[in-house]
Amino acid sequence: MENIQGSLSMIKNPAILVFILKGVAFTLIISVAAVLISILWGSVLAMLRNYCNSGMARVLKWISVVYIEVFRNTPLLFWIFICLVFCPSPAFMDRPMFGLSSVNNKLLFKAAMALILYTSGVIAEIVRSGLNSVADGQFEAGHSQGFHMVQIMCYIVLPQAFRAIIPTLLSQIITTIKDSSFLANVAVIELMARTKQILSAANRYNGSNAIHVSDVFILFGLAAVIYFVINFSLSVTVRKIQKRREKQAVVRPGAD
Repeated sequence: MENIQGSLSMIKNPAILVFILKGVAFTLIISVAAVLISILWGSVLAMLRNYCNSGMARVLKWISVVYIEVFRNTPLLFWIFICLVFCPSPAFMDRPMFGLSSVNNKLLFKAAMALILYTSGVIAEIVRSGLNSVADGQFEAGHSQGFHMVQIMCYIVLPQAFRAIIPTLLSQIITTIKDSSFLANVAVIELMARTKQILSAANRYNGSNAIHVSDVFILFGLAAVIYFVINFSLSVTVRKIQKRREKQAVVRPGAD
């Protein structure tokens, strides 16, 4: 019982709570940044794969196909370690920022790059499904109005495609938030890494000179609850959007 009370006292410690909350903030920042950049890059890949079907443009199509299939069918952890070894970090990361040392900043950049490379391959296929849901007549309508291909994509096709994939994109955000826990393997200071750091020093905070099993359950249980709250909130949002669309899809009585 004393061990459990000592473990519970850790999560009541203001310093530990602030430390964990900073980890939550880093997790969300990394995840949101990765998703936003992946949406941009994934959209480019999806358009290359869908529309570069003739002439020399086919080279770009096959490059995008190889990229998408390689990253979608290999583990994220593999790319984290690849980026850790081979990915260069920009010069501006070589100094303390955001309360992190230059070493942690470099690790953060490399791990985030791995997450972006991996997630963009997944999002490319999500965007491609949205592009495929847009009728070919939309292109003809755009051309009839004098739009060139870039204008048609920006003003007509992509808005419709993204509207169709909003629930799937939100689901991918949930997955990316969970995937960010893999970054703890390279000592990035996000939620899971900080939880592991607290556990390694639990004997200093639990009132004893040892780390107990209850420390593991309490600390990782807290991390699990935080992940659950964030992702469950997003899941509820996804379900609400899907229900709203189902209602809109129902034909009203008396409608032709």
